[in-house]
Amino acid sequence: MMPVLEVENLSTFFTTPRGDIRAVDDVSFQVETGDTLGIVGESGCGKTVLSLSIMRLVPMPPGRYAAGKIILNGRDLLTLPEKEMRRVRGKHISMIFQEPMTSLNPVFTIGDQLRETVRLHQGSNRREAWEKAVEMLRLVGIAAPEQRMNDYPHQLSGGMRQRVMIAIALSCRPRLMIADEPTTALDVTIQAQILGLMDELKRELGTSVILITHDLGVIAETSRRVAMMYAGQFVEYADMEAIFSRPLHPYTLGLLESIPRIEGKSGRQERLPMIPGSPPDLAQLPPGCRFQERCGDVMAVCRLREPPWQEWGQSSRYVRCWKYQ
Repeated sequence: MMPVLEVENLSTFFTTPRGDIRAVDDVSFQVETGDTLGIVGESGCGKTVLSLSIMRLVPMPPGRYAAGKIILNGRDLLTLPEKEMRRVRGKHISMIFQEPMTSLNPVFTIGDQLRETVRLHQGSNRREAWEKAVEMLRLVGIAAPEQRMNDYPHQLSGGMRQRVMIAIALSCRPRLMIADEPTTALDVTIQAQILGLMDELKRELGTSVILITHDLGVIAETSRRVAMMYAGQFVEYADMEAIFSRPLHPYTLGLLESIPRIEGKSGRQERLPMIPGSPPDLAQLPPGCRFQERCGDVMAVCRLREPPWQEWGQSSRYVRCWKYQ
């Protein structure tokens, strides 16, 4: 499979009175055609800033792209003028945000917002845009799509609003879709429906997906490749099976051990292990490894030098830890 997206040494910083916030720092990965990459990490680790960086939606100032490349379809998005980038968004790359109620415009109908996307990127007339919008609502499983075209966002349930967001994101059949925690605000049943829908549409339309989440269960169900993110950096990157069967980085191991399990015949839940401490301040990072204060395997070198991002083994697996130097 050929990569549809290649991110090389990307760094996105925010300028503050306390210094630079290194929200995304030297991140590299690629997404292959028709594949799903899952990105996992705690709140505040830089997942959303990474997705906004790829979309070129980081506000500048205070944000800035300090280094790196974002190559989509052979073009570096960081070098495109804003007018050209507006053509790329929606047509070649799209995004589903975490909370659809804040992403959909409350004063326009669902139909208006769908038709605007189609007309902007495909040059369709009003009739063609209407038919295309109805087709997309039907594709994402919304009943009576012709009637729903006239509804406003507040008239829909959370699951239906998220389906509308998916319909908008896929209306121009982009090569890459970024889903930023698309099931966080939904109940478990609706979560399963939305994830199943995304997987079905990915296979049908051939769209590649970056799925950002903090839920390892979601990753296990949907992703082929997984990146573990901590304090603005990727700390491990591997196939999903390798991550779950043999985690390398202590942070990955800590997250996996914290998954609830029902043990024994009684079905009683034992007390969950936890990762001690808190992530470091991204404006005042300590020398050495960013995970050092929370790591049970910390060594002297961990407090002196930052571990390199390096390949481990023969399976395109990468890890940022001195244990594997």
